[in-house]
Amino acid sequence: MVEKIFGIASAVAEDAAAAATAAEGEAAQGSMVAALATTFLPLILIFVVFWFMLIRPQRKKDKQVKEMLNNLKAGDRICTIGGIYGTITGLKDDTVTLSVGKDNLSMVVARWAIRSVEEVSIENDAQELN
Repeated sequence: MVEKIFGIASAVAEDAAAAATAAEGEAAQGSMVAALATTFLPLILIFVVFWFMLIRPQRKKDKQVKEMLNNLKAGDRICTIGGIYGTITGLKDDTVTLSVGKDNLSMVVARWAIRSVEEVSIENDAQELN
């Protein structure tokens, strides 16, 4: 009878040891996931900050420049990236013909070399643009 009681006690002890081992395995696995999350969380946060501070605004600016270059038309007063002001007299696929200076010299520049379209208001017809 004593052996029967000790047999039951040893079986219960073995079941408890197996359950403890399984719980330790799950806890170790949970701590590994937490360690990975704390390792990669700063990297993910840095990427998100770069996205909203650098990449997104640059894409928005590039879109505006592309739209401005596609909407060019003859008669627009522009400034090139070299600082030359002129009036567009002709447009082709990748080139723009400008009228520059008092003598209305003709100059051909690349379309991508245009920095901005100037807002010119002419108050009277006698005023010259160049």
